[in-house]
Amino acid sequence: MPAPLETFAARLARAHDATSAAGLDALLLTPSPDLRYLLGIGGESHERLTCLVVPAEGDPALVVPALERPGLDGTPVLGLGVEIVEWTDGDDPYALVAAVLPKSGSAAAQVAVGDAMPAVHVLGLRAALPDCAQELASTVLAQLRMRKDRAEIAALDAAGQAIDRVHARMGEWLRVGRTEAQVGADVAAAIVAEGHTMAAFIIVGSGPNGASPHHDVSDRVVQPGDLVVVDIGGPTPEGYYSDCTRTYSMGEPAYPEVVNCYALLQAAQQAAVAAVAPGITAQSVDDAARSPIRDAGYGHRFIHRTGHGIGLEVHEQPYIVAGNDLVLDQGMAFSIEPGIYIPGRWGARIEDIVVVEDYGARRLNHRPRELAVLPV
Repeated sequence: MPAPLETFAARLARAHDATSAAGLDALLLTPSPDLRYLLGIGGESHERLTCLVVPAEGDPALVVPALERPGLDGTPVLGLGVEIVEWTDGDDPYALVAAVLPKSGSAAAQVAVGDAMPAVHVLGLRAALPDCAQELASTVLAQLRMRKDRAEIAALDAAGQAIDRVHARMGEWLRVGRTEAQVGADVAAAIVAEGHTMAAFIIVGSGPNGASPHHDVSDRVVQPGDLVVVDIGGPTPEGYYSDCTRTYSMGEPAYPEVVNCYALLQAAQQAAVAAVAPGITAQSVDDAARSPIRDAGYGHRFIHRTGHGIGLEVHEQPYIVAGNDLVLDQGMAFSIEPGIYIPGRWGARIEDIVVVEDYGARRLNHRPRELAVLPV
């Protein structure tokens, strides 16, 4: 269900206030998750410029190609008091953005552009505003988007339940003798069938391929004794993502160290989840996951951060990583996903999405975290 108009109005108001507080003259945002967050509209940024201008003073404006204007009908934009500035091919849309920027009769001096804005638009805006410094909009928007409201958490909860249903069916497709690609194709169909709009990513890493954390799929045939890392997710109709990893064993594991290492991985994931609470730093959660693995001599085999934020993007702030002294707050949602990877042999990872509540972490994924042994 789309968020009510009042939600987007409140977000725009907070973005306006945060822009002013940051000493910026405006936010400049092209189609992106940022624009979906503020206006409730999707789409992608093409060579024709669509740009939301959120000024520190005055009302927001949306510079939009005339041929895209009909697509705004039925969206929250028309009820938010956003000025629509249309342009047609042959016009200079960057000059239109510049025209709505002046503040108290003087040219803008500092703007923030969307982190994922295409370079063609960044450079076009720089040419139209040669005396205006640019920085990343995440300096303003990340603080807003990191703290999910109840509706956003409900959407993430629904996404978590949907991907749990896919993992519950994994034995239907993950079998000895099938290729990773064959398994992945079935999983992709199930992701959509279970409530997502698409499968955004599918990792089926069997045997030695499991030691590559972002493997994808291949034509490798699943063998008896393989560990298989299955990391899957996608967006629901509300735009919020799922992301969950479980590790499966095709019969008894081929390598004897797997049993002890997997128990270590379970303990590490549980320790990280238990460490989550308001007031705790992101890096302390990373250390909670890393310490048991490091103490057991496998620290060099845990080769990525413990987690990433999730919402309208599958990877967004906050990042649960060493050196991040961000203090966690209620409403923040992120993954907890320690892994151990033995090159040429096997890999294993356990991943759940958690949300920070006043009492600590609430998991949004609920499938068993034990090593799932499938029949061969």
